Amino acid sequence: MKSKDALGSALKRIEGKGYKAYKDIQGSYDFKEFELHIDYVQGDPFAAPTRVRLRVPQKRARFPQALFSSRVRRTALEDYLTREFGEAVQRGVKRSRGTGKSGMIFIDTCGQEILQRTSMVITPDYVEARVSMGLPARGRRVLAREAADMFFKELPMLVREALLHESLDSEIITVHVEGNEDQDFLRGELKKLGLVSFVANGSLLPRKSGVSDLPMDREKVVLFSSPPELQVELQLPNAGRVKGMGIPAGVTLIVGGGYHGKSTLLRAVERGVYNHIPGDGREQVVTLEEAVKIRAEDGRRVEKVDISPFINNLPFRKDTVNFSTEEASGSTSQAANIMESLEMGVQLLLLDEDTSATNFMIRDVRMQSLVSKNKEPITPFIDKVNFLYKDLGVSSIMVLGGSGDYFDVADRVIMMDEYRALEMTARAKEIAQKYQTKRKPEGGGEFGEILHRIPLKKGLDPTRKGKTKISARGLYSLQFGRQEVDLSFVEQLVDESQTRAIGDILYFSSHLIDGRKTLKEIIEITLEQIEKQGLDLLSPYRGQHPGEYALPRKYEVAAAFNRLRTFHIR
Repeated sequence: MKSKDALGSALKRIEGKGYKAYKDIQGSYDFKEFELHIDYVQGDPFAAPTRVRLRVPQKRARFPQALFSSRVRRTALEDYLTREFGEAVQRGVKRSRGTGKSGMIFIDTCGQEILQRTSMVITPDYVEARVSMGLPARGRRVLAREAADMFFKELPMLVREALLHESLDSEIITVHVEGNEDQDFLRGELKKLGLVSFVANGSLLPRKSGVSDLPMDREKVVLFSSPPELQVELQLPNAGRVKGMGIPAGVTLIVGGGYHGKSTLLRAVERGVYNHIPGDGREQVVTLEEAVKIRAEDGRRVEKVDISPFINNLPFRKDTVNFSTEEASGSTSQAANIMESLEMGVQLLLLDEDTSATNFMIRDVRMQSLVSKNKEPITPFIDKVNFLYKDLGVSSIMVLGGSGDYFDVADRVIMMDEYRALEMTARAKEIAQKYQTKRKPEGGGEFGEILHRIPLKKGLDPTRKGKTKISARGLYSLQFGRQEVDLSFVEQLVDESQTRAIGDILYFSSHLIDGRKTLKEIIEITLEQIEKQGLDLLSPYRGQHPGEYALPRKYEVAAAFNRLRTFHIR
């Protein structure tokens, strides 16, 4: 390892030269207080930025080992340090230094969720921040003095402010770490209690807007309070006793008038598959990890999915056991989304009638009278929802505002009234008994078989003009070779770094495709390898830190496979 003086000398030597002269500084340097590893140097001020690692030995960083003694605690501490580093960059790094990305220093950004990331690594030996830098240039000429300020002033400042325990508020760190641990513990208790979700009393569920995941101002909202009939109490490892609404397994309806909080509650339950940061308002809203939000998705591609439990006898004898289409309708896409989730082992389906196909959800008695069953290929969800639970153990939570027919099949009904939750099951059953529709159940006496598909390697080559092209283009768009994979309706995808990881998982896992393994097996084996070896495993660039990955769930990985228009099934 070279001394930091060697870096200073190299910068002086390349002052004013062509931009590629920056390649001379690649390597590792000892700054005494920390190590600087320049893993990759960009070849152009407009190209992908330079990647560096700042490694601080624990004898200097001094983070108590109790803060990262388990996987869940380590994930929380790495998340916290990533956020602190990003804030330090905002406070102390000069922005404008020349052409293109000149002068930029940045680390992966975090949202409201605490995710396993590659931006920060903490071990008993060191703390390491994975950072990107835009090396300064005027046109395509090296600005070495500006670069020296970044390396010798700003990076040491960032280390001091964000990577040393003595510089940070230990109480806030502890709250962050212990809160994450409590959420994991709470999620682990759900199945033992026969629950699929828990919403703590006092939770702040509404968000600032439809495009912001930040909490609404506390003084403007009604904080959540459980109906007495559904209230449960649990003992958390750190926060102690917590009370809230436990949603039991089975079929649950969330009903109420428009703008009274139905979808807000479902949205919180949907995001409860992830842990949240302190202050988010949903820190104690947790849901089974095996929960998937289902919706209609007109126009999506479907590749050999068995949708026959819901759709049969299509015109022209079109096969629904191995159903394929380039442009799915609302009902066929929603059926495919459910069957693909069942294929991956889902245990809780979340549906909102506002984003569902009406003819998929219900066929009322009047329509049954007008259009006979032998002319209607769709078996609506209402006739399969109980069999999903009885036959497969798969629960459902649905937001409904327009179809009381579901009262007949519901195990419980929660009504939202001005953002207050009321348990209304008995009243809903009384109404169902009083106003009987005499609707005839359709679709037989069981749910049907779940078929597992075996993928082919065909169509999984992301090369374009001889180069591998995989990149996230925002949260919901993935470039994979010549294709753009649209993930707009994969609603539990929450971070662009998850999307970035998914792209490389598609490529990485393709080596497991052998004509025998199912899609579920391939994805689960890949995620098991990541669990053992870390997300760094995915990086196609050996010797460069992959600082911008966040761990996705298997359901979102499967969703990307299924929306890849060249994905093929045997």
